[in-house]
Amino acid sequence: MNIQLPDGSSRTLNDGATAYDLAADIGPGLARATIAAIVNGKQVDVSHVLADGDAVALITEKSPEALEIIRHSTSHLMAMAVQELFPKSQVTIGPVVEDGFYYDFAFERAFTPEDLQRIEEKMREIAGRKLDVSREEWDRDAAIAHFEAIGETYKAKLIGRIPAGETVSLYRQGDWADLCRGPHVPNTAVLKHFKLMKVAGAYWEGNSDNEQLQRIYGTSWASKADLAAYLTRLEEAEKRDHRKLAKSLDLFHLQEEAPGMIFWHPKGWTVWQAVETEIRQVMRDNGYQEIKTPQVVDRKLWEKSGHWGKFRQEMFTTSTENRDYAIKPMNCPCHIQVYNQALHSYRDLPLRLAEFGSCHRNEPSGTLHGLMRLRNFVQDDAHIFCTEGQIQDEVCNFIDLTYEVYRRFGFNEVIIFLSDRPDNRVGTDEQWDKAEAALHQALQSKGIEYGLNPGEGAFYGPKIEFSLKDCLGRVWQCGTIQVDFSMPGKLDAEYVAEDSSRQTPVMLHRAILGSMERFIGILIEQHEGKFPFWLAPVQVVACNITDAQADYVAETVQKMRKAGFRAEMDLRNEKVGYKVRAHTLARVPYILVAGDREREDGTVSVRDRSGNNLGTFSVEDWIAEMAEIKSRYA
Repeated sequence: MNIQLPDGSSRTLNDGATAYDLAADIGPGLARATIAAIVNGKQVDVSHVLADGDAVALITEKSPEALEIIRHSTSHLMAMAVQELFPKSQVTIGPVVEDGFYYDFAFERAFTPEDLQRIEEKMREIAGRKLDVSREEWDRDAAIAHFEAIGETYKAKLIGRIPAGETVSLYRQGDWADLCRGPHVPNTAVLKHFKLMKVAGAYWEGNSDNEQLQRIYGTSWASKADLAAYLTRLEEAEKRDHRKLAKSLDLFHLQEEAPGMIFWHPKGWTVWQAVETEIRQVMRDNGYQEIKTPQVVDRKLWEKSGHWGKFRQEMFTTSTENRDYAIKPMNCPCHIQVYNQALHSYRDLPLRLAEFGSCHRNEPSGTLHGLMRLRNFVQDDAHIFCTEGQIQDEVCNFIDLTYEVYRRFGFNEVIIFLSDRPDNRVGTDEQWDKAEAALHQALQSKGIEYGLNPGEGAFYGPKIEFSLKDCLGRVWQCGTIQVDFSMPGKLDAEYVAEDSSRQTPVMLHRAILGSMERFIGILIEQHEGKFPFWLAPVQVVACNITDAQADYVAETVQKMRKAGFRAEMDLRNEKVGYKVRAHTLARVPYILVAGDREREDGTVSVRDRSGNNLGTFSVEDWIAEMAEIKSRYA
């Protein structure tokens, strides 16, 4: 039979040959390196039997598809190790996630850190047995009976959801097997570079009404170097964790009485205000009008907009005087209410309405994570009401604006994806054609490289997503611009066209930062709390050496405050070295010291938070120097 290869060549094999046989036919080194294959676009095991005319690409550990297969196989290795050590445990589900995998287990007691160490050691021992991994096809009912017989009730429940009469696939290594679609590596010996990370609580099927399970997380890589690099990144990320830094730098806190909501402290709120002031000025400079809309709105509006039907479970609701209300989960329906208060002409468009809109969403408690995932958050939200012909220009302007803002905050690497029409959508094909073409043309006119997410657009229109890459290589999706044909019509938005007809405007949903809280969390971790001068909650601290300089230090700080800088004084009865170290640990950009000589000369000795002695300045010269430092940002 004839097999087609990715380079356009072909290979002739005997009938019944497998993907492994193809690799061996090409060369013994490739056969050893091959862990799976892609046949006619579908990933399969190396044991997959080929057919005449198949198009085959072999997957080695260096292939982009390899990591997911390795991680999925490692999750099975972990589950087998757990059940060898703890025979009464049950396995439930174990998917691949970003940078690793997890498996949920039902067990009579909590797993301990010592258990994780034992499990990892057992995994290495099993991998060293060099067990072949094989795929088995089972009748659905036979598989249910098998798992029920060995006490695996969760697996039996999962298989029971598959229609009767269908077959299911199991993967076996040694005498252990689990339900799985595959593919998997051909032998456990392939799995060498892994580490178990942590154990956490989880609910069966993610429902808090169900049984509590235990989730073991792990990571797995194709090489020792890749694993080491990942663990190093984790160590660095641990040092930069915004929750820890928030505590040490006194920025904010969370507490159980308000889950997923932030208590901002003075220093943290100063950072917030600096970010908000920056974005507010950007809005004003680019033709946006700022508005403010209510937090609590009658359910009738949410029903009319479609949110009540689609997002009711994510909304916080309340009732009074026989009326049902929702706490605002998003801003768009309220912005249309502002738009609708006047009859607009085509000459008024585009109309750009912006709001620092506070939103509440009932996120599951298990997903909450510091500033990164909250139940109450503020968006730098805006909606642009425009004609179809104005979409491209507005998108081009937004792209320029978004890149400019990211650069100001120190992010220069931006990843762009365009998501186009999903199967389930509203609007005509003609509208979608125009909107998608406008987004493509806008990106292409800027010379921007971008990827495609086919079918991942919103049901009401296509969108562009902007993601930032931070100093650790992590990617954070922040900005977005979405084209909406649907909601303006649902909520009766109109404008008078040039021919005097009434037309429905297109609405562009757009945000640059996304969630303000999340973006500040990203900033904290990006800078490790060492904010740039313009953003630092305390920009400069002045310290005296003895009480004799206290009045002079106070006068100096007052001058800096009058000049517009966030300055503080430290007059504590402590050694000056102690003070300097304390403010260095607090990440204050500049620390001033004044003794008798500085007081007599009208000067200050300046250090930066890196420990560099910048010299002695007159107070006036140092204020001018700070103004120069601040101007470099602009």
